[in-house]
Amino acid sequence: MTEDATTKPQMLTVEGRAHGWRLDHYLTRIFPNHSRGQFQKAIAAETVLVNGLPVKASRRLRVNDRISVCLPKEPDSTITPEDIPLDVIFEDEFIAVINKQANLITHPGKSNFTGTLAAAVQHHFDQLSDVAGQLRPGIVHRLDRDTTGVIIIAKNNQVHHQLTRQFEQRTVEKEYRALAYGKLDRDADLVTTHVKTHPKAREKMIVCPPGHNTREAVTRYNVLERFDRFVYVQLLPKTGRTHQLRVHLQHLKAPIIADRLYSGRESLMPSELSGLDTSEEESALISRQALHAFRLKIRHPVTDAIMEFEAPFPDDFQRTLNTLQEQRKPH
Repeated sequence: MTEDATTKPQMLTVEGRAHGWRLDHYLTRIFPNHSRGQFQKAIAAETVLVNGLPVKASRRLRVNDRISVCLPKEPDSTITPEDIPLDVIFEDEFIAVINKQANLITHPGKSNFTGTLAAAVQHHFDQLSDVAGQLRPGIVHRLDRDTTGVIIIAKNNQVHHQLTRQFEQRTVEKEYRALAYGKLDRDADLVTTHVKTHPKAREKMIVCPPGHNTREAVTRYNVLERFDRFVYVQLLPKTGRTHQLRVHLQHLKAPIIADRLYSGRESLMPSELSGLDTSEEESALISRQALHAFRLKIRHPVTDAIMEFEAPFPDDFQRTLNTLQEQRKPH
């Protein structure tokens, strides 16, 4: 044990999807608040064991390997609670389910240290897991800043690990709703691609051929309603890649309405629906990507009961959908 590591080891069992991963890469994915370099030092100091034995950072993992890891201390492991309103859909002593609002980052990042969901849950709940680091209290998964909808929070580390396992094994059912530009050629389809970070615009993802540093991304979609130049679509992600739904719809030439990164537009005005120019001053129907995490289905990490949560649409999404439907009606 080194002075730079915590004294209580975390115990992990390697899942099938991580078979063949490097040990240091795997630990960085599981504990994103810590750097790969920190874990390499911890492995060299033998505060990380695989099946009870010290190994190298390059050790390739196998299914059911047992890892004991004493996490390196974080340089700044505190987060200031903030009294940010939260729409709590469900809560018990183990989990909380929240309908996240727009313009709320899930956890602190390089340039965003305040105004996060992590700070909000730190204020609202007395107990939260810290397995992902104290800068991400309770945070099991994430939604993009302007994506609204269902997100689940863990209140202790055992619950956190169990929920993480469900996401890793892809037993969690996720349903999103989106409003998009364009038509979509098919009423339903399974989209399977590989994605990677854009080589020039690092904040974006792109669809690419499989290869080094790419990851498979799979999404099923169903068209719910078609409008003139727009479409309302159900999205069922089978994987959880960064910006997956946004980049897949762009790939299909139907980018999400007002998605600045992938459509190049920051808002949708009423006049754009009618196709008529207007000199009247008008307010935007929506000024952020029209993407909503509508439903989440999990197995309760303690009771084992199947639980399904739905988040009602925020006002801007519902207003845009209503306006599209009204424009289609005969007058």
